[in-house]
Amino acid sequence: MKPNPSITCCPPLLEGRLTSNEASYLATTFRVLGEPARLQILSLIAAQPSQEVCACELVETLGLAQPTVSHHLKVLYEAGLLTKERRGTWIYYRILPEKLAMLRNALS
Repeated sequence: MKPNPSITCCPPLLEGRLTSNEASYLATTFRVLGEPARLQILSLIAAQPSQEVCACELVETLGLAQPTVSHHLKVLYEAGLLTKERRGTWIYYRILPEKLAMLRNALS
């Protein structure tokens, strides 16, 4: 018996929530977060009452070398997940809550 071509196997897909550009941006951001140290950094910053951390505080806490911590902070900053502010010789990093909300919404 031949299949009837007018009958579809599945109902049509609902319209996706992400455009191609949004999916590309999110994929890049999730790749940035694929590094455990970067997730730890975000977690540490988010856990602070002030929602900010001086870069100098992360070295000992993470047990990583200063250049490694600086590299991870730079990657998070360039991905648009962190903002930074220089205060004298120190740089303080803060999470951009709207970016985290965007990631959260993409997964829900």
